[in-house]
Amino acid sequence: MNSTTLGHHASAQELYAAAGTDFSNLSWLESQWAAWYIWIGNPIIATGLMSFIMHEVVYFGRCIPWIIIDAMPYFNRWKLQPGKVPSAKEQWECTKLVLFSHFTIELPQIWFFHPLAEACGMQTWQVPFPSWQTIAAQVAFFFVFEDAFHYFAHQALHYGPLYKHIHKIHHKYSAPFGLAAEYAHPAEVLILGTGTIGGPLLYCWFTQNLHIFTVYIWVTLRLFQAIDAHSGYDFPWSLNRIIPFWSGADHHDFHHMAFVNNYSTSFRWLDYMFGTDDKYRAYKARLASASAKDRAELEKKLLEETEQEGIVAANEAEKKSAFGRKGKRD
Repeated sequence: MNSTTLGHHASAQELYAAAGTDFSNLSWLESQWAAWYIWIGNPIIATGLMSFIMHEVVYFGRCIPWIIIDAMPYFNRWKLQPGKVPSAKEQWECTKLVLFSHFTIELPQIWFFHPLAEACGMQTWQVPFPSWQTIAAQVAFFFVFEDAFHYFAHQALHYGPLYKHIHKIHHKYSAPFGLAAEYAHPAEVLILGTGTIGGPLLYCWFTQNLHIFTVYIWVTLRLFQAIDAHSGYDFPWSLNRIIPFWSGADHHDFHHMAFVNNYSTSFRWLDYMFGTDDKYRAYKARLASASAKDRAELEKKLLEETEQEGIVAANEAEKKSAFGRKGKRD
């Protein structure tokens, strides 16, 4: 009997035995992986628990450094909107909604991910893991897929009714901070989350060659990217200074401030190709043309102008009816 004939009620121990898994040649991490599944027993519960714990540890673990940085005036020199450091109250209000979303929206999705993943042919409890070369190539594909999906879905969420009833919540903060990365309406969590999980599921469906360990690495990197993009800081060592087409906080912070432009998540190329970064590039060009003496004053002026334009643009988007005409005021 092999592992595919045991069904969903088989324990992890039975699955490993049926698969003839050789535990003697596993790495330490692979051994711990197998031990976790054997200890929990039920693979569905083991995957659900590990997925949710991983998500919470990575999300809040990555947010904590930004909370500390926000509390230290020294770092304000790298703050993209230096006059808008989030207060402890704002951080806490954001945390409460994020936690509510995690437990009511994301937890059920995570819990049912194991059977869906296996239905698509994804490996979950199996060891050993794929090679690091395979993992790197697959994660790169997921980054490109998610970025493209997010670009178009994000633009759609700026359309009148969708913005007013869904995306407006995420735009509460015109100067975002790390915790605000997943501060969103439940529908937005579902819509944009499709880009993160849909890529691996589609890839697995067509190739039948994907391990959930690779998905965990992808989700971890995606969370890091989202949190850093919302951090509100652009350091000399930020990734967008090293990789020219990487978006980073500098790119996404402008989106929150101006409301328009810069819809992508990880990369800049789609915004450039479709011209949805024109205001951003004009903003950067004006700053670059200023002398060192005048730069600080000009930056302050441009920040104020851009924020006011963003408020107007957001109000206009909210007023649009389902047919693209301005609706009545509420």
